[in-house]
Amino acid sequence: MYQKILYLCANLTLDLMIQIHELGASDSIFNQFMAELRDTAIQQDRLRFRHNLERIGGIMAYEISKTMDYETHEVVTPLGIKETRLLKEQPVIATILRAGVPFHNGMLDMFDHADSAFIAAYRKYDKNEDYEIRVEYYSSPELDGKVLILCDPMLATGESIVKTLDGLLNEMEPKHIHIAAAVASADGLEHVKRKLSRKPVTIWVGSIDEELTAKAYIVPGIGDVGDLAYGEKR
Repeated sequence: MYQKILYLCANLTLDLMIQIHELGASDSIFNQFMAELRDTAIQQDRLRFRHNLERIGGIMAYEISKTMDYETHEVVTPLGIKETRLLKEQPVIATILRAGVPFHNGMLDMFDHADSAFIAAYRKYDKNEDYEIRVEYYSSPELDGKVLILCDPMLATGESIVKTLDGLLNEMEPKHIHIAAAVASADGLEHVKRKLSRKPVTIWVGSIDEELTAKAYIVPGIGDVGDLAYGEKR
């Protein structure tokens, strides 16, 4: 009984520290873009597929922008002056290559003055089809005291997100971390919550899918986002 209470308290603490927003849970045009992203017929049009990822990224960036700090600026118009509330500082938008590029571009359309970071991470399979997540490249501006948005279309096991942040945040401490994914598995979200429980994190997802296969593919999911956006790899 005591162990069960400790477990419930630990999970309540995680829920309070790390917020998860599922945008597709509310009715909006966002769900049309998500439906088209999943649709096997529409997926055949790579341009449309990338464009839907961009639109989803743009909407998530807009939602994230509501949580940030603003200050008053005076804007000079042809007929006078208008006070307007503008972002106090720009975020850094990071993405995992290659699948994350269209998603990242959609966010940059909103945060068009933001700096960017890029990470190369992938699954390395052995002959038994077991795999490990490898992260081999980071390109990032200064992150200390800044808002970091890490966007990756799929959050399956969550391990690539965790390993990416472990390396990206080496000796740097952002003010707040936003993780954005079009589709996430319930298990992957729990893994990220446990591993990042001591960091200021908010997670934004289009949809939470319950099933994760033995090979760590999300069901119903989307498919291989990188292949659908840019063609099959060897």
